[in-house]
Amino acid sequence: MAVTRNITATYRGPGRVVAGLLALGQREDRALAYLMAGCVVVFIAQMPRLAREAHLTGQDLNMMMGGTLLAWIFIAPLVLYCLAGISHLIARLFKGQGTHYGARLALFWALLAASPLMLLNGLVAGFIGPGLELQAVGFIWFVVFVWFWLGGLIAAERAEVS
Repeated sequence: MAVTRNITATYRGPGRVVAGLLALGQREDRALAYLMAGCVVVFIAQMPRLAREAHLTGQDLNMMMGGTLLAWIFIAPLVLYCLAGISHLIARLFKGQGTHYGARLALFWALLAASPLMLLNGLVAGFIGPGLELQAVGFIWFVVFVWFWLGGLIAAERAEVS
């Protein structure tokens, strides 16, 4: 199934989508592609906010974008790999039967699937700026991301170890 169809299907049932992705077999390149695509979209979502800040404060936009690029393309994937490992270990405490790959896939897919809301958050930050609107959209993104992640993680940890 196409990635865009999977993203829209995730809004109806994140556990089913992650279970379907796991049924395709363990492919670390696929999980890494989801992670990098999600990080690139989050980086792109930051551009309107960075442009607004650079204009209002007089800072160099290129320097701000470089720092954000470093954070989201090089550092965030490492942090997310660690977070996925920790979430798998916590799931093991609750009798989870999945694999580390399933935990990684659930987290990375949640980031990618929630990225349209991150783009909306970036647009609100760039065009409206700080305020109730930005906090509301950010909160909605966070709730949806956690829902996708936990739904996918539960489905991944229910899978039997092969």
